[in-house]
Amino acid sequence: MKLSLQLKLGQQLTMTPQLQQAIRLLQLSTLDLQQEIQEALESNPMLELDENQDEGDAVEDSQNNVTQEEIVNSSEPNSDISSEKSAEQNAEQGSPELSDDLQELQNSDWNENEIPEELAVDSSWEDIYINTTPTSSYTNLGNEDSDFESRNSAVESLQDHLNWQLNLTPMSDSDRLIAMSIVDSIDPNGLLTSSIASIHAGLIRDLDIEEDEVLAVLHRIQQFDPIGVGYRDLSESLRLQLAHCDAECPGFTLAGKVIEGFLPQLATRDYKLIMKRLRVKEPELKAALQIILSLNPRPGSEITLSDTPYVVPDVFVKKEKKRWKVELNPDTTPSIRVNPDYAALVGRGNSGSDSAYLKENLQEARWFLKSLQSRNETLLKVASKIVEHQRGFFDYGDEAMKPLVLHDIAEAVGMHESTISRVTTQKYMHTPRGIYELKYFFSSHVSTQEGGECSSTAIRALIKKLVANENPQKPLSDSKITSLLGEQGINIARRTIAKYRESLSISPSNERKCLL
Repeated sequence: MKLSLQLKLGQQLTMTPQLQQAIRLLQLSTLDLQQEIQEALESNPMLELDENQDEGDAVEDSQNNVTQEEIVNSSEPNSDISSEKSAEQNAEQGSPELSDDLQELQNSDWNENEIPEELAVDSSWEDIYINTTPTSSYTNLGNEDSDFESRNSAVESLQDHLNWQLNLTPMSDSDRLIAMSIVDSIDPNGLLTSSIASIHAGLIRDLDIEEDEVLAVLHRIQQFDPIGVGYRDLSESLRLQLAHCDAECPGFTLAGKVIEGFLPQLATRDYKLIMKRLRVKEPELKAALQIILSLNPRPGSEITLSDTPYVVPDVFVKKEKKRWKVELNPDTTPSIRVNPDYAALVGRGNSGSDSAYLKENLQEARWFLKSLQSRNETLLKVASKIVEHQRGFFDYGDEAMKPLVLHDIAEAVGMHESTISRVTTQKYMHTPRGIYELKYFFSSHVSTQEGGECSSTAIRALIKKLVANENPQKPLSDSKITSLLGEQGINIARRTIAKYRESLSISPSNERKCLL
């Protein structure tokens, strides 16, 4: 084998730490981004919160194109959004999605050679990341006292609530031990998960008691708040609550009979069989059903509360003078900058370890600020294009939602679909109709009789509207809904209607039938 030297030219994408940081920040949610910024402020001495809100109009004007965009109408292209340069087609790609992300970031002046070996002494506007709409507080970073109650309040469990009442109830020591064992066996819904025999067997070693004593203590606990807690089956839960209703109320006696022996028929809405067996008429059964429906089959759920999930919108959309304006939420990220005093020490230092440490941190700080800037620019571009495409939704609601896929937005802003997927994941938009995840505006389509397309979100909205306006005594079947949508020009199969109905948590027609 002959050895030889060959010269070969080619292009190759390199996953630099700066590019990795940019991609990671791009896909972070608002809360994760705030934590990332907090960690950067704590680890990098060059970064600091910019507490001076009045930095001058020059900075504000220079970043207006990064914080808000206006959508005039859906036919006009957004003049403020410039498409990014296309990636090189001959690049050697290990992963298509990852390579396109790297190309997009590299084409946006991302170059390690951009930061010189000898950094400038004085800080510039590039060393500052400022939100153009200052606010009086910043969540988790600018104001430690904000939302103190929601972040520090403890959620009371059902066992805590029952034990609190147990401590206020006078009873013997043996009964209190029985009651504590019973409370430990109650699940969050209020159901007693252990039988009386098993509870008795667990206590017989320490206490000389009978099963009747355990049952008597259970009856006392069942009178605790909420009424019906500690029930062993659904019938017992409803009977305990019914006993605290007004006995003079119309249908009270009949409601007890239905609860006692006709719950399976009530679940299947077989009202004719119930009326036949109890020999009552429809008005009497309606009065009884009104009482039964006022009861809670899971009384423990009234006490067991889950932590409230808070969503911080990344983008605000509002209408001003018949124009939809898209703005970034200024509270999602604080105004941070490079500390000018520390940056000035870089030029004064020698070539020792201290100077290298300061220079390295200054470089990382500038890259972090540039990553934040790039993230917000990309988020605003994508959100603006979504608003432009779904203008009908913002004007008329879900029924006017248009079909939209990631490829449509990727093509409009000149990015890869994987980048759009990262930008729209766990990012939320505040609109006059509510807060929606950006993913909500993407949906598949169904063809119409006229050759057009209708989004699946619009079809779900139509199904929900039809079911809401149906006759409760004669609910619409899936086949009937299919025919009604067909009259509106939407070709859709019955099984697709069933799938959409289930996704909306709408029961079948036989379970929706009711007398009330």
